[in-house]
Amino acid sequence: MSEIIVMPRLSDTMEEGTILRWLKGEGETVARGEELVEIETDKATMTYESDQAGVLRLLAAEGDTLAVGQPIATVGDGHGDEAAGAPQGGTAAPQGGTATPEADTGTPRGGAPGGGTAGERVRASPLARRMAREGGIELAGLHGSGPGGRIVKADVLRPAPAARASAGAPAAQGPAGTAPWAPDEIARAKGETRVLELTRLQQTVARRMAESKATIPDFTLEIELDMEECVALRAQLKEIANPAAAGTPYRGTGEHAEPPPEAVPTYNDMVVKAAALALREHPLANGSYRDGKLQLHSRINVGVAVASEGALVVPTVFDTEEKSLGEIARETSALAARVRDGSITPPELGGGTFTVSNLGMFGIRSFAAIINPPQAAILSVGALAPRAVVRDGEIVARHTMSLTLVCDHRILYGAEAARFLARIGELLEAPAALTL
Repeated sequence: MSEIIVMPRLSDTMEEGTILRWLKGEGETVARGEELVEIETDKATMTYESDQAGVLRLLAAEGDTLAVGQPIATVGDGHGDEAAGAPQGGTAAPQGGTATPEADTGTPRGGAPGGGTAGERVRASPLARRMAREGGIELAGLHGSGPGGRIVKADVLRPAPAARASAGAPAAQGPAGTAPWAPDEIARAKGETRVLELTRLQQTVARRMAESKATIPDFTLEIELDMEECVALRAQLKEIANPAAAGTPYRGTGEHAEPPPEAVPTYNDMVVKAAALALREHPLANGSYRDGKLQLHSRINVGVAVASEGALVVPTVFDTEEKSLGEIARETSALAARVRDGSITPPELGGGTFTVSNLGMFGIRSFAAIINPPQAAILSVGALAPRAVVRDGEIVARHTMSLTLVCDHRILYGAEAARFLARIGELLEAPAALTL
């Protein structure tokens, strides 16, 4: 008797995974807990350990992309029930069900299998089928470069000219008074074109951001803060953390003797701490919207947006309101380093209940970020700089910074959101509470 191993869900946003490398081969004996396969998810590459023991039979090949829950292998005694098995590298039906014609053949809805003779089978990965369907591409016109001639994502991105459905497509118009441009003329007019394939992470970011803009009725609030007290606080923290550079001896003892210079909180760390304390007082802002219901979370986990190579990643600082400024500073610095060197893990990228995004280091005065669904809101942080303001009837230079809160109106209404943002501002303009 054989037990089915399915594509596991390795992150909270994972919908499909790509098998990068089998660590055990066809017919080999696998022990429970033994490393079985390397899987690329929407967030990271992870090694999956077998939860069964026995003889391995592969149902999917390296390079295949399958939806979560689809069978990838069986493990058993090498005899008996092979009903779940599919040809190696093929697509199997989920346990207890049968494959639909579309899932089994890769046929776009309404068409004959593969666009050719009835009953003809076109082998393609689930991702390739979906991309072909969305792009109006006939799979039968493509040459598969995957295992066994299977059509994979790269084949869909570089289809043969005849593969694209052109029925009813209007001809592109050239300059006024001229005949329509032919496709090759359009290509020449654009100059040399390079096609860059999106990584799985970029695909996930694109999908989730499109989902956010299409489904979330959002609104935006903005405040301008006087950050003079935060500037003074950070100067004091720098002096404590690095007294030699400040020219004064440090008298601390024990664990406070010589905090490393990298532990000095940034202004963004102060914003993260202030947001966490305000979330404790305004639980709706720490909620989520799922399936027509509001979910209020007991833990406050603030995600901090980090720019990586070609993508945006949001690692999570868990239980943020319970951590000191120094702890937040060390943790955000370490998380950002792991994002940039590619060693960040899915657990460090999940579980966020609120997000802070900062573009101030690029000189951006204010911006409205896109909500990370299903979270209630996202806080955008602008550049901190000295600006002319009016104080006591006189124009003076003060360090100011803009905060922009983008809210899901299904969770937060205007007044509640305004009170939440105002509370963040109060904490930053009188930051002593951030150090408690």
